[in-house]
Amino acid sequence: MVGARDSLFDELLDLERAGWDSLCKATGAEFYGELMLPDAVMVLANGMVMDRDTVVGALSASPPWRTYEISDARLIAVDDDNAVLVYTGTGYRDGDEPAFVGAMSSVYHRADGRWKLALYQQTRMPD
Repeated sequence: MVGARDSLFDELLDLERAGWDSLCKATGAEFYGELMLPDAVMVLANGMVMDRDTVVGALSASPPWRTYEISDARLIAVDDDNAVLVYTGTGYRDGDEPAFVGAMSSVYHRADGRWKLALYQQTRMPD
């Protein structure tokens, strides 16, 4: 079972990195529009709770991230079709804007053989 767990961890971490890559390429709206379940939400550090359509609209108008780092990632495998990836994410934009560092959780549900995002939550880490 350890091999399956490692494989799941790698698969979801790759998916999470693909999401960050899309945010750096300004293609996040398309990526998350496809990745999120129809009733999925994102809970942001500023307290906003955004449904899929709102996320797509916001990402369409957002400047891209310059780069990012994912650290301290861990997996909570709930069952065969549900899992949570928890990690520290650091995002950097251009210019003098300080990095955003947050504790992040992505809840994934497997539907029709593909992992879909059910819930994403971020909490800003203290400086």
